[in-house]
Amino acid sequence: MIVAEHLTKYYGERAAVDDVSFIIKQGEVVGLLGLNGAGKTTILRILSGLLVPTSGRVSIAGVDLAANPEEVRAHIGFLPEQPPLYPEMTVTAFLAFVARIKGLRKNIAAAVREALEVTDLVAVADDRIGTLSHGYMRRVGIAQAVVHRPPLVLLDEPTSGLDPVQIVHMRKLIRSLAGNHTVIVSSHILGEIHQLCDRILVVKQGRIAAEGAEEELAGKVATATVVKVEVRGDAAQLATVLKGLPLVSRHTVNREAAGVTEATIEMTSDGREALSAAVIRAGLGLRRLERVTLELESIFLELTGGQQPEVRS
Repeated sequence: MIVAEHLTKYYGERAAVDDVSFIIKQGEVVGLLGLNGAGKTTILRILSGLLVPTSGRVSIAGVDLAANPEEVRAHIGFLPEQPPLYPEMTVTAFLAFVARIKGLRKNIAAAVREALEVTDLVAVADDRIGTLSHGYMRRVGIAQAVVHRPPLVLLDEPTSGLDPVQIVHMRKLIRSLAGNHTVIVSSHILGEIHQLCDRILVVKQGRIAAEGAEEELAGKVATATVVKVEVRGDAAQLATVLKGLPLVSRHTVNREAAGVTEATIEMTSDGREALSAAVIRAGLGLRRLERVTLELESIFLELTGGQQPEVRS
């Protein structure tokens, strides 16, 4: 669906986007994750055709954006962080207007009705946009992005300013777009990307610091296998067992009570089988053994050099 090659965008002497390349397949839901100012919005604006890159090229659905901008824009629906809504228009009239300027000439009423249903706006279809709540306005923003049935939908901070209930509804709405559309979601909120996206592009200072599914990113930053173990026995018994295992680099006792010890163990490679066998040979009762996977917050901190993003579930 998208092939971006060596995209660079300068504002004066500052490179907001610096030699960015990536490929996004049809039907994927991909997250652009980065701190505020990392370059996410600039990337989306270039993909949407609103900004011309200083250098590099983009093709969407096999069409070169620079050579055929009007044709490419027909394939794109874009929700900017501040959606361009007309408060004096009704929702239906606004969507019909957008459908026409997006190039639809036939079955506009059907397209508007479909957009209203997809975004759950039927109940306010005849209301003026200026009278709607912020949450409904964000839905109208998505409706205008999909009313012309584009194969590619770009969403810039889609849950910005929403309350917790509205955020849950917005997530369901975005996930419902998957399959019929390729979706790119830009966000600095970890929970958003974690729950919405199949694949993540981590953006740091205008560059792609890493990309892949969450599990793939965890594998790129993990330097040790971490496991949690719970055994029937005290910490001293467990420590004796661990000293005899070369793969164990260190361990920390999390809890010791009533003859049960719970500990976190770092290993230089995945030696869970050897660990469980050693525990059983020592006469300790193995109650639980599980590998600890890095959460997205830890992955992000590693990839961005320890800068803290916003965490919201």
